[in-house]
Amino acid sequence: MLTQTVFRSEDLPVADRFDAWCEIMGRVYAPMKMTSEFAADFRAHLRCIPLGEVTVYPTTFQQTTFRRTPRLIRQSDPEAYHLSVLLDGEGGTAWDGHEAAYRPLDLHIVSTSLPHETWSGRLPATIVGVEIPRAALPLPCGRADRAIGRQMSGREGVGALLTQFLTHVAADVGSYRPDDAPRLGTVLTDLVAALFAHNLAAEPLLPPEAHRRTLLLRIQRFIHHSLTEGDLTPSRVAAAMHLSRSYLHRLFQQEGITVAGYIRRLRLEAARRDLADPAQHCIPIHAIAARWGYPRAADFTRAFRATYGMPPIEYRRDGVRRQPC
Repeated sequence: MLTQTVFRSEDLPVADRFDAWCEIMGRVYAPMKMTSEFAADFRAHLRCIPLGEVTVYPTTFQQTTFRRTPRLIRQSDPEAYHLSVLLDGEGGTAWDGHEAAYRPLDLHIVSTSLPHETWSGRLPATIVGVEIPRAALPLPCGRADRAIGRQMSGREGVGALLTQFLTHVAADVGSYRPDDAPRLGTVLTDLVAALFAHNLAAEPLLPPEAHRRTLLLRIQRFIHHSLTEGDLTPSRVAAAMHLSRSYLHRLFQQEGITVAGYIRRLRLEAARRDLADPAQHCIPIHAIAARWGYPRAADFTRAFRATYGMPPIEYRRDGVRRQPC
Protein backbone atom coordinates (compact mmCIF):
# COMPACT_ATOMS: atom_id res chain seq x y z
CA MET A 1 0.00 0.00 0.00
CA LEU A 2 1.24 3.50 -0.85
CA THR A 3 2.21 5.65 2.11
CA GLN A 4 -0.26 8.43 2.84
CA THR A 5 -0.85 11.04 5.54
CA VAL A 6 -4.47 11.80 6.42
CA PHE A 7 -5.85 15.08 7.74
CA ARG A 8 -9.42 15.37 9.02
CA SER A 9 -10.56 18.64 10.52
CA GLU A 10 -13.22 16.79 12.55
CA ASP A 11 -10.42 15.15 14.56
CA LEU A 12 -9.43 18.54 16.00
CA PRO A 13 -11.12 21.01 18.36
CA VAL A 14 -13.29 23.46 16.44
CA ALA A 15 -11.09 26.44 17.31
CA ASP A 16 -7.97 24.73 15.91
CA ARG A 17 -9.33 23.42 12.62
CA PHE A 18 -8.68 26.30 10.24
CA ASP A 19 -5.20 27.05 11.57
CA ALA A 20 -4.29 23.37 11.21
CA TRP A 21 -5.60 23.40 7.63
CA CYS A 22 -3.48 26.47 6.82
CA GLU A 23 -0.43 24.78 8.31
CA ILE A 24 -0.79 21.55 6.35
CA MET A 25 -1.45 23.41 3.08
CA GLY A 26 1.65 25.47 3.69
CA ARG A 27 3.66 22.24 3.98
CA VAL A 28 2.06 20.46 1.03
CA TYR A 29 2.17 23.42 -1.36
CA ALA A 30 3.92 26.56 -0.06
CA PRO A 31 3.32 29.22 2.62
CA MET A 32 0.17 31.19 1.81
CA LYS A 33 -2.20 33.71 3.33
CA MET A 34 -5.51 31.90 3.69
CA THR A 35 -8.96 33.12 4.63
CA SER A 36 -12.39 31.48 4.78
CA GLU A 37 -15.87 32.58 5.74
CA PHE A 38 -16.11 29.22 7.55
CA ALA A 39 -12.89 29.66 9.54
CA ALA A 40 -14.76 29.54 12.86
CA ASP A 41 -15.72 25.90 12.25
CA PHE A 42 -13.79 24.75 9.20
CA ARG A 43 -14.34 21.39 7.51
CA ALA A 44 -11.67 19.77 5.35
CA HIS A 45 -10.31 16.33 4.54
CA LEU A 46 -6.97 15.68 2.84
CA ARG A 47 -4.80 12.66 2.03
CA CYS A 48 -1.19 13.39 1.09
CA ILE A 49 0.41 10.69 -1.11
CA PRO A 50 4.15 11.09 -1.89
CA LEU A 51 5.24 9.62 -5.24
CA GLY A 52 9.00 10.18 -5.27
CA GLU A 53 9.60 13.85 -6.09
CA VAL A 54 5.91 14.37 -6.80
CA THR A 55 3.10 14.73 -4.26
CA VAL A 56 -0.56 13.90 -4.94
CA TYR A 57 -3.27 15.01 -2.54
CA PRO A 58 -7.00 14.43 -2.93
CA THR A 59 -8.83 16.91 -0.72
CA THR A 60 -12.28 18.33 0.01
CA PHE A 61 -12.58 21.68 1.75
CA GLN A 62 -14.96 24.54 2.43
CA GLN A 63 -14.72 27.97 0.82
CA THR A 64 -11.16 29.26 1.02
CA THR A 65 -9.08 32.01 -0.57
CA PHE A 66 -5.36 31.25 -1.01
CA ARG A 67 -2.88 34.09 -1.60
CA ARG A 68 0.73 33.55 -2.60
CA THR A 69 2.30 36.99 -2.18
CA PRO A 70 5.67 38.37 -3.33
CA ARG A 71 6.79 38.60 0.29
CA LEU A 72 6.00 34.93 0.95
CA ILE A 73 7.80 33.97 -2.27
CA ARG A 74 10.91 35.84 -1.13
CA GLN A 75 10.75 34.12 2.24
CA SER A 76 10.28 30.59 0.92
CA ASP A 77 9.90 29.14 -2.56
CA PRO A 78 9.94 25.37 -3.23
CA GLU A 79 10.03 26.22 -6.96
CA ALA A 80 7.22 23.89 -7.93
CA TYR A 81 4.21 23.78 -10.20
CA HIS A 82 0.81 23.09 -8.71
CA LEU A 83 -1.71 21.31 -10.91
CA SER A 84 -5.14 20.22 -9.76
CA VAL A 85 -8.21 18.72 -11.33
CA LEU A 86 -11.47 20.07 -9.96
CA LEU A 87 -13.88 17.20 -9.33
CA ASP A 88 -16.67 19.10 -7.60
CA GLY A 89 -17.43 22.74 -6.86
CA GLU A 90 -16.07 25.84 -8.58
CA GLY A 91 -13.17 28.22 -8.23
CA GLY A 92 -10.88 30.70 -9.90
CA THR A 93 -7.40 32.16 -10.03
CA ALA A 94 -6.02 35.67 -10.54
CA TRP A 95 -2.39 36.27 -11.53
CA ASP A 96 -0.46 39.06 -13.24
CA GLY A 97 -3.60 40.95 -14.27
CA HIS A 98 -5.36 37.84 -15.60
CA GLU A 99 -8.20 35.73 -14.23
CA ALA A 100 -9.60 32.28 -14.96
CA ALA A 101 -12.63 30.40 -13.62
CA TYR A 102 -12.88 26.64 -13.20
CA ARG A 103 -15.69 24.11 -13.24
CA PRO A 104 -15.60 20.33 -12.66
CA LEU A 105 -12.98 18.50 -14.75
CA ASP A 106 -11.10 21.71 -15.53
CA LEU A 107 -7.36 21.67 -14.81
CA HIS A 108 -5.81 24.48 -12.78
CA ILE A 109 -2.08 25.31 -12.95
CA VAL A 110 -0.05 27.82 -10.93
CA SER A 111 3.56 28.22 -9.83
CA THR A 112 4.89 28.72 -6.31
CA SER A 113 7.35 31.25 -7.78
CA LEU A 114 4.70 33.63 -9.12
CA PRO A 115 2.22 35.72 -7.07
CA HIS A 116 -1.37 34.59 -7.44
CA GLU A 117 -4.69 34.34 -5.67
CA THR A 118 -6.88 31.25 -5.88
CA TRP A 119 -10.35 30.85 -4.44
CA SER A 120 -13.07 28.25 -4.24
CA GLY A 121 -16.82 28.81 -4.36
CA ARG A 122 -19.27 28.80 -1.48
CA LEU A 123 -20.00 25.08 -1.76
CA PRO A 124 -17.29 22.60 -0.70
CA ALA A 125 -14.71 21.90 -3.41
CA THR A 126 -13.14 18.54 -4.15
CA ILE A 127 -9.86 18.38 -6.06
CA VAL A 128 -6.94 16.10 -6.69
CA GLY A 129 -3.85 18.29 -6.38
CA VAL A 130 -0.34 17.63 -7.65
CA GLU A 131 2.94 19.30 -6.68
CA ILE A 132 5.81 18.85 -9.17
CA PRO A 133 9.26 20.46 -8.75
CA ARG A 134 10.07 22.73 -11.69
CA ALA A 135 13.37 20.90 -12.15
CA ALA A 136 11.58 17.55 -12.52
CA LEU A 137 9.44 18.66 -15.46
CA PRO A 138 11.19 17.80 -18.77
CA LEU A 139 10.38 21.14 -20.40
CA PRO A 140 12.29 24.44 -20.59
CA CYS A 141 11.29 26.47 -17.54
CA GLY A 142 10.24 29.54 -19.51
CA ARG A 143 8.09 27.44 -21.81
CA ALA A 144 6.44 25.57 -18.94
CA ASP A 145 5.56 28.91 -17.27
CA ARG A 146 3.45 29.78 -20.31
CA ALA A 147 1.04 27.01 -19.32
CA ILE A 148 0.06 28.83 -16.12
CA GLY A 149 -3.56 29.92 -16.15
CA ARG A 150 -4.39 28.35 -19.49
CA GLN A 151 -7.80 26.80 -20.02
CA MET A 152 -7.06 23.06 -19.93
CA SER A 153 -9.65 20.33 -19.81
CA GLY A 154 -9.59 16.96 -18.07
CA ARG A 155 -12.45 15.71 -20.25
CA GLU A 156 -10.56 14.73 -23.39
CA GLY A 157 -7.15 13.92 -24.86
CA VAL A 158 -4.06 14.13 -22.67
CA GLY A 159 -6.04 15.99 -19.99
CA ALA A 160 -8.45 13.05 -19.69
CA LEU A 161 -5.53 10.61 -19.40
CA LEU A 162 -4.02 12.68 -16.62
CA THR A 163 -7.35 13.01 -14.81
CA GLN A 164 -8.00 9.26 -15.00
CA PHE A 165 -4.50 8.48 -13.71
CA LEU A 166 -4.83 10.88 -10.77
CA THR A 167 -8.29 9.78 -9.72
CA HIS A 168 -7.34 6.09 -9.97
CA VAL A 169 -4.20 6.45 -7.86
CA ALA A 170 -6.05 8.60 -5.31
CA ALA A 171 -8.92 6.12 -5.03
CA ASP A 172 -6.89 2.89 -4.93
CA VAL A 173 -3.65 3.35 -2.97
CA GLY A 174 -4.02 -0.21 -1.70
CA SER A 175 -3.27 -1.66 -5.15
CA TYR A 176 0.33 -0.44 -5.10
CA ARG A 177 3.43 -1.23 -3.06
CA PRO A 178 5.56 1.53 -1.48
CA ASP A 179 8.36 0.85 -4.02
CA ASP A 180 5.87 1.67 -6.82
CA ALA A 181 5.71 5.30 -5.67
CA PRO A 182 8.76 6.66 -7.59
CA ARG A 183 7.68 4.91 -10.78
CA LEU A 184 4.16 6.29 -10.48
CA GLY A 185 5.69 9.74 -9.90
CA THR A 186 7.67 9.41 -13.15
CA VAL A 187 4.55 8.44 -15.10
CA LEU A 188 2.66 11.36 -13.58
CA THR A 189 5.46 13.82 -14.42
CA ASP A 190 5.49 12.63 -18.03
CA LEU A 191 1.72 13.03 -18.29
CA VAL A 192 1.91 16.59 -16.95
CA ALA A 193 4.75 17.40 -19.38
CA ALA A 194 2.69 15.94 -22.24
CA LEU A 195 -0.30 18.05 -21.19
CA PHE A 196 1.80 21.23 -21.09
CA ALA A 197 3.42 20.48 -24.45
CA HIS A 198 0.10 19.66 -26.11
CA ASN A 199 -1.54 22.87 -24.93
CA LEU A 200 1.46 25.03 -25.79
CA ALA A 201 1.61 23.70 -29.35
CA ALA A 202 -1.13 26.13 -30.41
CA GLU A 203 -2.67 29.23 -28.83
CA PRO A 204 -6.12 28.26 -27.47
CA LEU A 205 -9.16 30.41 -28.05
CA LEU A 206 -11.02 31.28 -24.88
CA PRO A 207 -14.74 30.56 -25.47
CA PRO A 208 -17.34 33.18 -24.51
CA GLU A 209 -18.72 30.86 -21.79
CA ALA A 210 -15.33 30.92 -20.04
CA HIS A 211 -15.38 34.73 -20.05
CA ARG A 212 -18.90 34.69 -18.62
CA ARG A 213 -17.98 32.28 -15.82
CA THR A 214 -14.93 34.35 -14.90
CA LEU A 215 -16.94 37.58 -14.79
CA LEU A 216 -19.74 36.00 -12.75
CA LEU A 217 -17.24 34.64 -10.22
CA ARG A 218 -15.68 38.10 -9.84
CA ILE A 219 -19.13 39.62 -9.25
CA GLN A 220 -20.02 36.98 -6.66
CA ARG A 221 -16.74 37.59 -4.82
CA PHE A 222 -17.44 41.34 -4.76
CA ILE A 223 -20.93 40.73 -3.34
CA HIS A 224 -19.60 38.33 -0.71
CA HIS A 225 -17.01 40.85 0.50
CA SER A 226 -19.61 43.66 0.60
CA LEU A 227 -22.44 41.86 2.43
CA THR A 228 -22.20 43.94 5.60
CA GLU A 229 -22.49 47.22 3.69
CA GLY A 230 -26.02 48.62 3.87
CA ASP A 231 -26.00 50.14 0.37
CA LEU A 232 -25.25 46.86 -1.42
CA THR A 233 -27.81 46.92 -4.25
CA PRO A 234 -27.82 45.63 -7.85
CA SER A 235 -27.12 49.19 -9.03
CA ARG A 236 -24.05 49.46 -6.82
CA VAL A 237 -22.79 46.04 -7.92
CA ALA A 238 -23.19 46.99 -11.58
CA ALA A 239 -21.35 50.28 -11.04
CA ALA A 240 -18.51 48.62 -9.12
CA MET A 241 -18.04 46.01 -11.85
CA HIS A 242 -18.41 48.58 -14.68
CA LEU A 243 -21.41 46.80 -16.14
CA SER A 244 -24.88 47.88 -17.18
CA ARG A 245 -27.67 46.76 -14.86
CA SER A 246 -29.36 44.89 -17.69
CA TYR A 247 -26.22 42.86 -18.46
CA LEU A 248 -25.70 42.14 -14.76
CA HIS A 249 -29.26 40.83 -14.48
CA ARG A 250 -28.81 38.65 -17.58
CA LEU A 251 -25.71 37.04 -16.05
CA PHE A 252 -27.65 36.05 -12.94
CA GLN A 253 -30.76 34.99 -14.88
CA GLN A 254 -28.63 32.30 -16.53
CA GLU A 255 -27.92 31.01 -13.01
CA GLY A 256 -31.65 30.91 -12.20
CA ILE A 257 -31.59 33.71 -9.60
CA THR A 258 -31.85 37.50 -9.44
CA VAL A 259 -29.03 39.73 -8.20
CA ALA A 260 -31.15 40.91 -5.27
CA GLY A 261 -32.12 37.30 -4.51
CA TYR A 262 -28.47 36.25 -4.46
CA ILE A 263 -27.57 39.07 -2.04
CA ARG A 264 -30.55 38.24 0.17
CA ARG A 265 -29.65 34.52 0.26
CA LEU A 266 -26.04 35.20 1.30
CA ARG A 267 -27.12 37.65 4.00
CA LEU A 268 -29.68 35.26 5.44
CA GLU A 269 -27.17 32.39 5.41
CA ALA A 270 -24.66 34.55 7.27
CA ALA A 271 -27.26 35.64 9.83
CA ARG A 272 -28.41 32.05 10.31
CA ARG A 273 -24.83 30.92 11.03
CA ASP A 274 -24.47 33.70 13.62
CA LEU A 275 -27.75 32.74 15.29
CA ALA A 276 -26.57 29.13 15.56
CA ASP A 277 -23.17 30.13 16.96
CA PRO A 278 -23.09 29.55 20.76
CA ALA A 279 -20.44 32.25 21.10
CA GLN A 280 -22.95 34.83 19.84
CA HIS A 281 -26.00 33.91 21.91
CA CYS A 282 -25.62 37.07 23.98
CA ILE A 283 -25.82 39.29 20.89
CA PRO A 284 -29.40 40.53 20.29
CA ILE A 285 -31.10 39.22 17.19
CA HIS A 286 -31.72 42.74 15.90
CA ALA A 287 -27.96 43.45 16.10
CA ILE A 288 -27.16 40.34 14.04
CA ALA A 289 -29.84 41.36 11.54
CA ALA A 290 -28.37 44.87 11.22
CA ARG A 291 -24.87 43.42 10.80
CA TRP A 292 -26.03 41.58 7.68
CA GLY A 293 -27.96 44.36 6.01
CA TYR A 294 -31.35 44.23 7.77
CA PRO A 295 -31.69 47.46 9.80
CA ARG A 296 -35.43 46.81 10.30
CA ALA A 297 -36.03 43.83 12.59
CA ALA A 298 -39.48 43.19 11.12
CA ASP A 299 -38.05 42.87 7.60
CA PHE A 300 -35.44 40.42 8.85
CA THR A 301 -37.99 38.29 10.73
CA ARG A 302 -40.26 38.14 7.69
CA ALA A 303 -37.44 37.18 5.30
CA PHE A 304 -35.97 34.64 7.73
CA ARG A 305 -39.33 32.95 8.32
CA ALA A 306 -40.03 32.78 4.57
CA THR A 307 -36.67 31.13 3.93
CA TYR A 308 -36.25 28.80 6.91
CA GLY A 309 -39.84 28.18 8.00
CA MET A 310 -39.53 29.70 11.48
CA PRO A 311 -38.76 33.08 13.05
CA PRO A 312 -35.14 33.79 14.04
CA ILE A 313 -35.89 33.67 17.78
CA GLU A 314 -37.25 30.14 17.45
CA TYR A 315 -34.31 29.07 15.29
CA ARG A 316 -31.88 30.33 17.92
CA ARG A 317 -33.85 28.66 20.74
CA ASP A 318 -33.87 25.32 18.90
CA GLY A 319 -30.14 25.65 18.30
CA VAL A 320 -29.54 26.08 22.04
CA ARG A 321 -31.55 22.92 22.74
CA ARG A 322 -29.43 21.00 20.24
CA GLN A 323 -26.18 22.00 21.95
CA PRO A 324 -24.57 19.10 23.87
CA CYS A 325 -24.70 19.33 27.66
